[in-house]
Amino acid sequence: MTGPQRILVCDDDPLLVELVEFRLSSKGYAVDVARDGAETLARLSESRPDAVVLDAMMPIMDGYEVLRRMREQDALAEIPVIMLTARKQERDIVGALELGASDFMVKPFMPEELVARLARLLAESK
Repeated sequence: MTGPQRILVCDDDPLLVELVEFRLSSKGYAVDVARDGAETLARLSESRPDAVVLDAMMPIMDGYEVLRRMREQDALAEIPVIMLTARKQERDIVGALELGASDFMVKPFMPEELVARLARLLAESK
């Protein structure tokens, strides 16, 4: 029997991380957290999550660079990624999708919408 699906939440905003972690945990997901781009890559090298929620603007390395590096690695290339960011210009959205983001959500966001989008992506990736 397999355990709960694992979600890696990557954001430097402690309140947002706490909110997302609470919502996902209450829906039965196991949640790991990374606070910056370098920590995100380190977590990804340690273990493969079922999906990633990735902020675009983080310290050390932004989410776009993290996403680019993920898509260059065979072991990480197929992991669904939802970009969750305050950046909402067309170039930000299109840029993330061109880099391989599975979905894009703009902050502020509805936590239940994030959960629903994650569930859809996880179902599609099986």
